[in-house]
Amino acid sequence: MKYTFYKYQGAGNDFVLLDDREETFLVDRQKIERICHRNFGVGADGLILLQNSNPYDFRMRYFNSDGRESSMCGNGGRCIAQFAFDLGLVQQEMTFEAIDGLHRAVVHPTYVALEMIDVDKVEVYPSHYFLNTGSPHHVQFVADVQKIDVQKEGAKIRYGAPYFEQGSNVNFVEVDENQTLHIRTYERGVEAETLACGTGVTAAAIAAYSAGKVSQLPIHVKAVGGDLSVQFMLANLRYEQVWLEGPAQFVFEGMITLEN
Repeated sequence: MKYTFYKYQGAGNDFVLLDDREETFLVDRQKIERICHRNFGVGADGLILLQNSNPYDFRMRYFNSDGRESSMCGNGGRCIAQFAFDLGLVQQEMTFEAIDGLHRAVVHPTYVALEMIDVDKVEVYPSHYFLNTGSPHHVQFVADVQKIDVQKEGAKIRYGAPYFEQGSNVNFVEVDENQTLHIRTYERGVEAETLACGTGVTAAAIAAYSAGKVSQLPIHVKAVGGDLSVQFMLANLRYEQVWLEGPAQFVFEGMITLEN
């Protein structure tokens, strides 16, 4: 069967998007893995299906490049918001359904803002922080993020105790003198460093604020693939109205033939 696909990227975090409102795409792990493969397929960090959702604007289903349906993807959420806007399905503001609940998004001329879930627990350990921003994140502050072997160290943490097979995304974060975060992320499901990770950027910003490493809002974050920002309100130890902002851009459109 032939499918029209759309390639989008958010700060270098890239996705294959399909308009699946008629639900004709038969989900198959190996098929999705092949589509996302950078040598044998389109190439992407993940695949996203846009489906109908009543009474909301649409439903987002996200699959990592290993073909498994995954937890929330922040940059993917911003990209599907731009995609829905480009298709003419929504106005500038929208509400959509994802695996972790409802999300609001606003499309601006040069960026997309996505409201993330509230965070009411930041776990503090001697070497790192752990929190869930729609996906689980290990956040480790380092002196020089460029010196980190993200593939080696990230995989070691992702598969090690206490995460093991279920795993966690792993973020290495440097805070500079201007309270800007510099982040590199090892993403589970991709099993490699990605150029950006929206839920990871959100987790790093909240962890940095919780640790007293930054005090100014919004928090600016430099990922390998681009700049993002995070803002929120802190009320009764709960991080609310958490917004992730950054670029979400159309790259190209194509056709792919798949065996069902």
